[in-house]
Parts: sequence; C-alpha cells; structure tokens
Amino acid sequence: MRLPSDRHYTVELHASAERVPQIQRILAAHLRYWDLELHIPPVCRGVAELLTNVHRHIGPEARCVVELRWSGRNLTTSVADEGPRLPKLLSAAGGGLSRVAALSDSWGTCGTPDGKVIWFTRRVEATRKTRLAGRVPLRSVPDEKGRPAVPPVVPAEPLAEPARLA
Repeated sequence: MRLPSDRHYTVELHASAERVPQIQRILAAHLRYWDLELHIPPVCRGVAELLTNVHRHIGPEARCVVELRWSGRNLTTSVADEGPRLPKLLSAAGGGLSRVAALSDSWGTCGTPDGKVIWFTRRVEATRKTRLAGRVPLRSVPDEKGRPAVPPVVPAEPLAEPARLA
C-alpha cells in the first residue's frame, strides 16, 4: 500500500473557551478530508482538554498554535502555548493530561524558547476505503427466484459530532 505524503495543518488562536468548538470543527473537517473519520472524536477531545488547560492556567488571551500532522502511519496533534511551566500528569482518572494519555498511543511535553508544546500521537494506517456514507445503496440484481443475488450495501451511520465543552 502506498502511504500518503506527510499531511500537515496548523492554526494559531487565542485560547478562549468560545474557540474550542470552532477548532474542533476545523480539525474534524481536516480529518474527514484525510479519510481519518474514526480519529475525529479522540483527537477533538484531546485538543479540547489541552486548550482548556491553556485557558485555565495561562489565560483566555494566551496565544497558542494547534497542529495536526499525519505521516501515513502516525497522527500527531500538538498544542504550543506561551506558558513556561510544563504540565504534570496528576491522576490517571481525571481530565487534562490523563485523558489525553488515555486517548493516545503516546504523548509528551517539551519546553521551547517561547513556552512549551504538548503533543499526542495515535497510530493510524492509511485506508483504502470507498466513501459510502451518505450515498444511496445500489439495488442488487435478483436471481432466477426473485431473491437478491447480493444483499444491498447499506451506508454506515455517520459518526457523532465531537464532544463539546459545557
């Protein structure tokens, strides 16, 4: 299978609570375009957790950058912000980084000259699927007894929208 070339998307924003649903919709659109629909809920939830932490610990006017990068094998999502303090994983049952850790195959933080970056990665293989969702199924040709020779294709149910912050 030929893997896609590296795909990348970056958006810069202020970490206000009102922006989180908008960023989730933008990221979901990119993941749909890349045929990575199954990863929309965990990626959007992870980004919501990270942006909420920026809002809570640095402030709503804090500038941050959200980045998606898909290599064909790994989907890496990161949030860079201006805060100098690296976050800590407090408990395995709470929100924030513990939820990000639960949604990902790996995650980490690193300091930068301008603040820090928090990232998480999910293993993702390229798909060869055909988009069937939303299309009308084709009628099958009946056999000699009038029964369908092949059962009709039924489109998959669309994925639920990503969770929104209250």
